Amino acid sequence: MPDLDRRAFAAMLPALFAALSPEALSPEAQAQQPAGTPAKAPLKTLTSGVYPPGPDHGSGGRKAHSFLAGMLTAGNIQIEMHETEQQPGTPHEAIGTHLHNEIWLVREGTCDLMTNGVTRRMNAGDVGLCCAGDTHWVSNAGDTVCKYFVVTVGPPEPR
Repeated sequence: MPDLDRRAFAAMLPALFAALSPEALSPEAQAQQPAGTPAKAPLKTLTSGVYPPGPDHGSGGRKAHSFLAGMLTAGNIQIEMHETEQQPGTPHEAIGTHLHNEIWLVREGTCDLMTNGVTRRMNAGDVGLCCAGDTHWVSNAGDTVCKYFVVTVGPPEPR
């Protein structure tokens, strides 16, 4: 088998993501999904343009607002972006894993990013990355507000 270079690998990504999507499940696997579960509306396809922030939501020292969420036209790739603000002393979010990758861009303050049991400090201007499948959480590590943008990219998550 010939070596797989980065261009060939990148060309295969849309097919790999499509294979991971719920729509790609075999009829047997689809039949195992809970009966009576209402069908979710498909995510909208995003287009080039400007996306202003949506309304604030949240509680317990954490608030956020979304900018965009949907599917990219090139392949079966979902993207979502929001900004989160955490007050000092706010407990970290629940430990989680996802099919998508998450990128944090710290705008203000100091955050701790835990991935797979290792905690790393992020300051204003830093970028953090959590690859798909890694356990993670983010928390405010300072005595002032911490603000960061989150961009998620990957296959659609089950909804």
